[in-house]
Amino acid sequence: MSLVPFDDRDGWIWLDGQFVPWREAKVHVLTHGLHYASSVFEGERMYGGEIFKLTEHTERLFKSAEILDFKIPYTVAEIDEACKATAAKNGLTDCYVRPIAWRGSEMIGVSAQQTKIHVAIAVWEWPSYFDPATKAKGIRLTWAKYQRPDPKTAPVAAKAAGLYMICTISKHAAEKDGYADAMMLDYRGYVAEATGANVFFVKDGVLHTPKPDCFLDGITRRTVIDIAKGKGIAVIERHIQKEELSGFTECFIVGTAAEVTPVSEVGEFTFTPGKLSLDLMDTYAALVRGQAMAEA
Repeated sequence: MSLVPFDDRDGWIWLDGQFVPWREAKVHVLTHGLHYASSVFEGERMYGGEIFKLTEHTERLFKSAEILDFKIPYTVAEIDEACKATAAKNGLTDCYVRPIAWRGSEMIGVSAQQTKIHVAIAVWEWPSYFDPATKAKGIRLTWAKYQRPDPKTAPVAAKAAGLYMICTISKHAAEKDGYADAMMLDYRGYVAEATGANVFFVKDGVLHTPKPDCFLDGITRRTVIDIAKGKGIAVIERHIQKEELSGFTECFIVGTAAEVTPVSEVGEFTFTPGKLSLDLMDTYAALVRGQAMAEA
């Protein structure tokens, strides 16, 4: 499959309040966000013309910017409308939506108090994050080299670009070794998350998921917890030791891109996608497409 570069496509991108042709949506090489990772973003999906939990994503974008000490020069409602308008402008009803905000090029240095804050929104067709056939039987994960940082050392509650550096390194290493992704531990050695998705485990019909005290409490994560509780499935949020994985029978990861994806392997530990994982995968798929939640 030939690669279609993201800077050489047809379409429109919303940039600082107006639509510009896709190929003309550019920033200067001395943009602060490029050099110092002073940028925040969101990943959203539109299903059948509706962006799932749009306002919740936009509110998190604003909160992330606040954590990074800058203010987005629009309202939440304006960004919501811009996301919907961008999809319509590009003629898409099922797509991935990427809003991003960053510090501009007025100043270059650690201190950048007077930089202009820019916002862009792009949308594109993006099917299943993982190959459907591989997803059905469970993807394989290895262990990441890097760990999620201590909240005292990084703004872990923000969906900030800089926090994804170790994710890219880890996912690249995993793919080179034949895995789909990598599982990260946190700074204490507890199981944290995959490089771009939260994780759940199953034992005796109960869901166990890492406590998000040093990584992002994902919107999809919270959605899956709500679905599970609605089905009468107990959910335990706690610190999980790596060695405990041998006692779980099922595993799956969740995220806007990954949706609900069963896992068959995490390093030396193996799992079999079972009734609970597959049911939550199907229920989530129905929910985001506006269908009634399936019965447990």
